[in-house]
Amino acid sequence: MAKAGDKNGGGGKKGLKRKAATLEPQEAAVSEDGTTESGVQPTTAAAFPPGFSISEIKNKQRRHLMFTRWKQQQRKEKLAAKKKLKKEREALGDKAPPKPVPKTIDNQRVYDETIVDPNDEEVAYDEATDEFASYFNRQTCPKILITTSDRPHGRTVRLCEQLSTVIPNSHVYYRRGLALKKIIPQCISRDFTDLIVINEDRKIPNGLILSHLPNGPTAHFKMSSVRLRKEIKRRGKDPTEHTPEIILNNFTTRLGHSIGRMFASLFPHNPQFIGRQVATFHNQRDYIFFRFHRYIFKSEKKVGIQELGPRFTLKLRSLQKGTFDSKYGEYEWVHKPREMDTSRRKFHL
Repeated sequence: MAKAGDKNGGGGKKGLKRKAATLEPQEAAVSEDGTTESGVQPTTAAAFPPGFSISEIKNKQRRHLMFTRWKQQQRKEKLAAKKKLKKEREALGDKAPPKPVPKTIDNQRVYDETIVDPNDEEVAYDEATDEFASYFNRQTCPKILITTSDRPHGRTVRLCEQLSTVIPNSHVYYRRGLALKKIIPQCISRDFTDLIVINEDRKIPNGLILSHLPNGPTAHFKMSSVRLRKEIKRRGKDPTEHTPEIILNNFTTRLGHSIGRMFASLFPHNPQFIGRQVATFHNQRDYIFFRFHRYIFKSEKKVGIQELGPRFTLKLRSLQKGTFDSKYGEYEWVHKPREMDTSRRKFHL
């Protein structure tokens, strides 16, 4: 009985395998150009009749094969339309209509009324009397203190050390359990002009607090996409001690001006061009991308760049008047995602 059962069981498994083999689609392999192994072009009309829906196919392998053919057909039609349009434009020559501007998130946004003109007298007066006026008037030299949250892990510590090589005249100190309200008076007494605090969660840096001393303001950023130097592919050699140049892109609103001036006040006034190092803060869709590069002159017309690292992305969460005070601080601006409408109209940078 046992042998008979074994035979029946084995025969049942083989029967299932044979049945599964018969259910597999017997389709000829299709190459990337849409032809079969015999070189015959499959008929599109027979494969895709009117009202055809790939999702109605029950067999998974058959459905995947038909979806692949459909993607190939869409790619061919798009390429053919592109070639046809190119020939028409070449035939018309100078009379060809202008190329349409592609729709992007940036050019489809609702116009922000807070965008200011750099030559505006009111803006010039505000900038001449704000907390950063002494820096831009060359009365103070930046001196930065970089610290972390309590009990930092290795990744956060390495990020602080690498930031200290990017920002000149910066010093890294560990918290050792001190509260920020106690650190700030010590920084002011030691003539520090700015305080940078890097927070972490689950051993990953996730926040940055930038406080301008002694009178503020204080900005809180969410940090993401952190890449240290060893994690960047094809990076250049370690940066030198030369003072880098600084580039601020798209900080065009009143809030953007304040944030841009905070970043600018971290670096000395006179960059050393012989070092060919550039720190870039690029604002796009309210995300601030930080990159650190070295540019290389390949010829009189060509310039190459090497990323030195680190790199990260910042998202402004709040801007507070004065130094850091989470309990009684007065906020100039706070990020409120629930109040944003579908057009993403908010206080842009």
